[in-house]
Amino acid sequence: MIPGGESTTMSRLLQTFDLLDPLRKRIVDGMPAYGSCAGMILLAGEVLDGRPDQQQLGGLDVVVRRNAFGRQVDSFETDLPFSGLVDGPVRAVFIRAPWVESVGPGVEVLATVPERTVSGAHAGAAAGRAVAVRQGSVIATSFHPELTGDLRVHGLFCDLVKRTVMGTGTRS
Repeated sequence: MIPGGESTTMSRLLQTFDLLDPLRKRIVDGMPAYGSCAGMILLAGEVLDGRPDQQQLGGLDVVVRRNAFGRQVDSFETDLPFSGLVDGPVRAVFIRAPWVESVGPGVEVLATVPERTVSGAHAGAAAGRAVAVRQGSVIATSFHPELTGDLRVHGLFCDLVKRTVMGTGTRS
């Protein structure tokens, strides 16, 4: 699990504590990983609007745009249809979140921003952007499902971990 937070600081800490290469290897070898918000940035193959010295763990053949939704004051919530989950949409909390600019051929888009938010406002440039993706044993969301009490996204990841441990997981 790679939580939200500040991706450049997390990148620096991974380098300082010599964790970058060991984690990259584990992810390439099929270790399940889930990242939310800054975690998505760290799991991306490429980051736009990041610092030049920022390092990635990789694992997802995606290009993400850091802070794509704007500043802290631009944070918002909306409901998202989410592929692979039952019982309706997921409440998504976006806080200075990234979005996915493009995905590679092995990446499954699990959720995109709808044209209109729950309040009815047009989503603008965010409309149609991927905000939840999966590639093999790696899942990432640009929003924070842990802030809503809805455990389905985390449950999806737990199921992936179980399948991987039992040898029935997927590889990228």
